[in-house]
Amino acid sequence: MSLILILGAIVAFIIAYVTYGSWLAKEWGVDITRKTPAHTMTDGVDYVPAKAPILLGHHFASIAGAGPIVGPIAASMFGWLPVFLWIVIGSIFVGGVHDFSSLFSSIRHEGKSIGHVIEKNIGMLGKKLFNIFAFLTLALVIAAFSNIVVNTFVAVPAVGTTSILFIILAVGFGYATNRLNVPLGIATVVGVALLIACIWLGLIFPIVLSFNVWYMIVLVYIFIASVAPVYILLQPRDYLNSFLLYAMIIGAVLGLILFRPDIQLPAVTAFNVNGSWMFPILFVTVACGAISGFHSLISSGTSSKQLDKEGDAKLIGYGSMLIEGVLAVIALISAAYLGADKLAELLKAGGPNNVFSDGVGTFMVSFGIPFAVGKSFVALAISAFALTSLDSAARIGRFVFQEYFEKEIKADMSIFTNKYVATFITVGVGGFLGVAGWQIVWPIFGSANQLLAAIALMSAAVWLKHQGKNIKMFTIPMIFMFSVTMFALVLLIRSNLLTSNYPLVVVGIALLILALILAKQAFDQLTAKTDNKVA
Repeated sequence: MSLILILGAIVAFIIAYVTYGSWLAKEWGVDITRKTPAHTMTDGVDYVPAKAPILLGHHFASIAGAGPIVGPIAASMFGWLPVFLWIVIGSIFVGGVHDFSSLFSSIRHEGKSIGHVIEKNIGMLGKKLFNIFAFLTLALVIAAFSNIVVNTFVAVPAVGTTSILFIILAVGFGYATNRLNVPLGIATVVGVALLIACIWLGLIFPIVLSFNVWYMIVLVYIFIASVAPVYILLQPRDYLNSFLLYAMIIGAVLGLILFRPDIQLPAVTAFNVNGSWMFPILFVTVACGAISGFHSLISSGTSSKQLDKEGDAKLIGYGSMLIEGVLAVIALISAAYLGADKLAELLKAGGPNNVFSDGVGTFMVSFGIPFAVGKSFVALAISAFALTSLDSAARIGRFVFQEYFEKEIKADMSIFTNKYVATFITVGVGGFLGVAGWQIVWPIFGSANQLLAAIALMSAAVWLKHQGKNIKMFTIPMIFMFSVTMFALVLLIRSNLLTSNYPLVVVGIALLILALILAKQAFDQLTAKTDNKVA
């Protein structure tokens, strides 16, 4: 059954990319000859053209993070069938549409954020409300993913060493390719070889530190990474990351083909599991593997500023979402083949990432990779995912924070438009919320994330409607995501209120109110007469 699941998903995604993805590009009017903001607004810091393979690596690593791993494993309590169906159907018809349209709408608005798109098509109030919503969501991303990264470093110390060495390598790679003009092919061969050396050194010299020390190190790192020019760390690290991530996925798929683990988990367990209802909890728990609002922030925050050609938008936006769907299916199988006792043991020892690393490490044994090496390699790949998402979240949080204040006060007169101040506040709020632990933060993050996705879908739909384009592909995803997430957020506010977790209660209420107001504004625009007012 595991082989049918993974191969079935891959075939479905390939067909969807060739057919549905191409249809979306045609319906929306993607123009391969049109110059992108990366060229028209190049600044050497944020707006920097990147070749498609490099940007694909950055975008995929940034959107994936730990989400497509944590979500399916946590949701497996409902059984493998509903999780699998949501991953496949969601990636193709919901998440793929969301990611592609977010990227496309951003490049047609000077590479600006979804908040800017909302301002132009819905109004300034909508933008302000969206920026607050997005900032809170990004703070929750930092809170959840920083916990997950640190838990991985504590559970597998070799990964901490390798991650530090990898950051140093990425800086050297970026300097070599962007300042010394070393050809990309040569730099890639050397970079991948040194990356393997970093993994080897990590296994020999593991760094053992406490959770709190690693937590502070990670927060300091994402602050620095989020303000540094993209060419020196973000682009090169994510490009090299892509080789790690693709190798992990290929290794996992090959391992599944050879190992063929039996699925121990029932197809469906129950609609109500320990007080959690399959609807809506399944659809907010499995976020990044099916649809994630965070992806819209990456698409319009960093990727749109680096897109070399408009024709690359389908590969970067739609293609990356489908690759992430494959990763989510692998994560589901890594949990589904375990018995309940073993799954609980691994979760307790290091969380969902530990479950995934253990599972894929076991699958890789089938083609000669020692279990310890395989598990460490997978844990490194996951931490690379999550670190990328973390500093991207901090960078985008800085964009959103600055953008909120930029029209209120001149940039040279406002401390809040200073990139260091904005980043410090973003990282500080996320770090504070993260003290509660990923188990507490993840459900509220999932709901906020999916509400953000519904709003991003509406934003793109309103803009395309103003262009006179077909927006039928948005209707069902928008209605479904709003129904699911509003219900889930109400349940989570109640749950946190009962456990006296008041900071998350406040965040939850704020998100709910903001989403309702934005939904009303967008609905008014979608039902208004088309005027083609935005070029």
